[in-house]
Amino acid sequence: MILYQPDSGYCYNSDSIFLYDFISSFKPKGRVLDVGAGCGVVGLLVARDNKKVELEAVEKQDTFVEYATINARVNKIEYKINKADFLELKEETKYDYVISNPPFYHEGVTKSQNEMLFHARYNVNLPLDKFFKKVSRILKPNSHFIFCYDASQFGAICAELDRVKIRAVDVQFVHPKIDRAASLVMVHARNGSKSFMKIHEPFIAFEGEEFSQRAKNIYEKAKTQSIKCQI
Repeated sequence: MILYQPDSGYCYNSDSIFLYDFISSFKPKGRVLDVGAGCGVVGLLVARDNKKVELEAVEKQDTFVEYATINARVNKIEYKINKADFLELKEETKYDYVISNPPFYHEGVTKSQNEMLFHARYNVNLPLDKFFKKVSRILKPNSHFIFCYDASQFGAICAELDRVKIRAVDVQFVHPKIDRAASLVMVHARNGSKSFMKIHEPFIAFEGEEFSQRAKNIYEKAKTQSIKCQI
């Protein structure tokens, strides 16, 4: 998949690639909304590999709307993108899946002065409580919410999901190395579910200075080719 993205500012990273694989493991189908699409990487990969997906996205930054639109066209994937702040998105449409790699750097982190990076990285732009409340209003009954987040905020994630009656049913922690604490958590949650939480085996991203075999396999499956440019 060819993916055009800005030559400076925010670019997707391994979080997005790992999340795409995690989402695809649940074989999504039906109406899917990618929240905070950026250049479109997560949603477009999911739609490419899951032919029963009807893909829609929401992105508030004009530049990323342009890149995502071009990437959908170049890769011949049907795509509807809403240029809007997710919290202000109209709620007439209900979705089978909401997927997202949202901004999750917390308040204590020194914030970038780059506007693109600021909106893409910091959760002040999409606080957990407001984010999850909005998701709960646009999901169909017994539908799916799949996202990644900072692993250190997992307690807050569970608490906020519980407030809106969405339950985390599959959880996978991603560790940079086998002897390092988890840096990322990927969550599959469902509204109306009464299932117990399944904690999947840890995902180890690196072995020494190279990607682990598992990470390499995911990148090979994704087959992304990033082209940084100005449009």
